[in-house]
Amino acid sequence: MSEAMTHIKASAKDGVAVALADLPAGFDLGHGLRTRERIGAGHKVALRDFRSGEPLIKLGQPIGIISADIAAGAHVHVHNVRFSGRADRESFGTRIVTIPLKPAGFMGYLRENGSVGTRNYIGILTSVNCSATVARRIASHFDEERLAPWPGIDGVVAFSHMSGCGMAKSGRGMDNLRRTIGGYARHANFAAILVIGLGCEVNQINPLLVDQELKTSEMLRTMNIQSEGGTRTAIDAGIAIVREMLPLANRAERSVQSAAHLTLGLQCGASDGNSALTANPALGLAADLLVAAGGKVVLSETPEIFGAENLLLERAASRDVADRLIARLQWWEDYAARDGADLNNNPSPGNIAGGITTILEKSLGAVAKSGSSPLRDVIDYAQTITAPGLSFMDTPGYDPCSATGQIAGGANLIAFTTGRGSVFGSKPAPTLKLASNSALAARMPDDIDIDCGRLISGEATLAQLGDEIFDRLLRVASGEKTASELNGIGDEEFVPWVPGAAM
Repeated sequence: MSEAMTHIKASAKDGVAVALADLPAGFDLGHGLRTRERIGAGHKVALRDFRSGEPLIKLGQPIGIISADIAAGAHVHVHNVRFSGRADRESFGTRIVTIPLKPAGFMGYLRENGSVGTRNYIGILTSVNCSATVARRIASHFDEERLAPWPGIDGVVAFSHMSGCGMAKSGRGMDNLRRTIGGYARHANFAAILVIGLGCEVNQINPLLVDQELKTSEMLRTMNIQSEGGTRTAIDAGIAIVREMLPLANRAERSVQSAAHLTLGLQCGASDGNSALTANPALGLAADLLVAAGGKVVLSETPEIFGAENLLLERAASRDVADRLIARLQWWEDYAARDGADLNNNPSPGNIAGGITTILEKSLGAVAKSGSSPLRDVIDYAQTITAPGLSFMDTPGYDPCSATGQIAGGANLIAFTTGRGSVFGSKPAPTLKLASNSALAARMPDDIDIDCGRLISGEATLAQLGDEIFDRLLRVASGEKTASELNGIGDEEFVPWVPGAAM
């Protein structure tokens, strides 16, 4: 896109163009073709006549089946396209590329265990929902005034959830919860951790620590509300513990570190029809640059790669990696079917209003965030991310829940693309927000860090945006605040995925 454009045919195989701005009825699309009706920005317009039953191709990939005849120039969307089928899962490893190494660095916090943080928080974790209020009261005590003597600390933040009791003592639900809490307790962006329980919950603190191979220390403390004598005394005890941690946490200093210590979680939410054309591929280029620097990148949200999984399978580094990805997709198909649903239920009303018609179309944009590097690993929810390069983590397609799993896995940065205007943010890993269109960036400037709509206007190329995103990620990793951090977002976005029966 070298100059301002009104619409784009993204692939030679496509029978539709995407409107890059609102197009009125009668708008000249070129080659003697005019729009038959208004086409909203991000929506699709037919470039030829379609017959019912034909496959619809966008970005060179099938995104659905034509459900009613469509005349050239007409709006193509949910009223004349239906979801159908899934991607080819038979081939793998046919599109492996080599990413040349190109070292980069940032200013990070080197921890005793060799991990490197991008922030320096004190965290308060809860074993059970019953300890949420106590944890939050302790954290809120340490406001800006009380933390002023400790300028090296980014904040004291509590992470509460709605589980930990009324659940099975073992199984996937408990495994996920304990991995999430354990992952946060080990996270490099925390200088110190206090874990608070009630005392009688299913998710007992001591078994949790044993399961996650954690040991108490002056920087990892625990307490139970019942043992402390109730709510008020537990709050006082927790405040006293955090006070003891403050001078120790404040000693941490930033130093020059290799970008190989960065782990980037890839997220998208409130997407629109432009997301797959601008912000997502630009983030994909930045992801490749981080891989080239030796870093780790993690893509998630299994329901939101459905229909585009072939693009990941073609990049699978081994048959085993491909088989594990297919197994997770099959689990989600069965999981949705048990509730009488299918994975095409995923696109939200906002996605549809923004021009996304089926989950297959949404998935093309979601996968574009991952760049072009080989898929090295497929891991479970909140499992530690260990493979250099690109990994896939099995998570729901719900942004806070997915990002929580990524952070528990070790992500110390999150990059989040949006077309409609998500207000997501996260702690302890900062979130960089990327707008797919300039109208959004202008409408919600306090929530957006980078305007990728400049690709549409011709102000920037895709390569320039990729470089800009990567450079901003390094700056954020070095301490520069993101829009969501300046807005104080991230305390409410801790959402562990806890499947299983509630008892």
